[in-house]
Amino acid sequence: MDEKIRWGILGPGNISHKFATGFNVVENSELYAVGSRDIGRANTFGDEYNIPIRYGSYHELVSDPDVDAIYIATPHSFHKEHAMLCLSKGKAVLCEKPFSINATEAKEMVKCASENNVFLMEAMWTRFLPIYSQIQEWIKEGSIGDIRMITADFGFRTTFNPEGRLFRPELGGGALLDVGIYTISLVSFILGGKSPSRISSMANLGKSGVDEQSAMILGYEDGEMAILYTAINTNTKQEAVILGEKGSISIPSFWNATSAILKVDGEKEHIVEMSHKANGYCYEAEEVNRCLREGKIESHRMSWSESISIMETMDEIRRQWGLKYPME
Repeated sequence: MDEKIRWGILGPGNISHKFATGFNVVENSELYAVGSRDIGRANTFGDEYNIPIRYGSYHELVSDPDVDAIYIATPHSFHKEHAMLCLSKGKAVLCEKPFSINATEAKEMVKCASENNVFLMEAMWTRFLPIYSQIQEWIKEGSIGDIRMITADFGFRTTFNPEGRLFRPELGGGALLDVGIYTISLVSFILGGKSPSRISSMANLGKSGVDEQSAMILGYEDGEMAILYTAINTNTKQEAVILGEKGSISIPSFWNATSAILKVDGEKEHIVEMSHKANGYCYEAEEVNRCLREGKIESHRMSWSESISIMETMDEIRRQWGLKYPME
């Protein structure tokens, strides 16, 4: 695929605005089409980002023969349906996190991608930010020794609204799938895709039945541990710290990170800053483009097995809470 890669956006919601803004700096690609259930919304979005083709249905978007890849940004509960719709039409898919509602759905999506020989990747944009290449390098070269503990939090405070997406169980609402996944995915990334062997968690389920805040401890076979917490009713520091035998790596605003602090025992701390191109959402699109041009249907940087593993971890966390979504 040497020619310009043409992208479509399925669902012009809030996160799609961020993706479209970041896409402006992606080379040899074009935001070619946008699809919405409301043609008015598609036209408004298309006007804002100079997208030439607009559709009033998702089926029209995925049926366009000139669309190569589609970014899915609909509510969590629709990710599987819309991903499989795209994959069945031969369209490469970048599916917004969480990959799906649960691991069963994730496995169905992967099976569909494999059977249709079509690219599929979860849009966990954080791990493609430049600073994480530096963090991986520090870990690989043993700057902090073997990793023993990871802490991370991601919480914010929003007003309770039973009609809002975050508080609706039928849309996969709650903190875990919305922002808690950032902490779990970070740990998976730092530990090379390992799945936890032990999980202990508790949550506060609010008036609408979704998790409004929670705390999690993950344990691993080699002794590593992670302590995580997340919320939609509490502002938190949104920081991650990787603790090793010889030092630590701190990542302020880890989900949108532009810096990291290396502290080796007995040495002066070392701060590295790496700003984003645009708003940082360009890097995940660039990874998709790279894979497509290399003829790959899966990215090693956000693999299918890792996305499934992360969903399995969140399934077990919710099982411990007694939280099931209506569609399960």
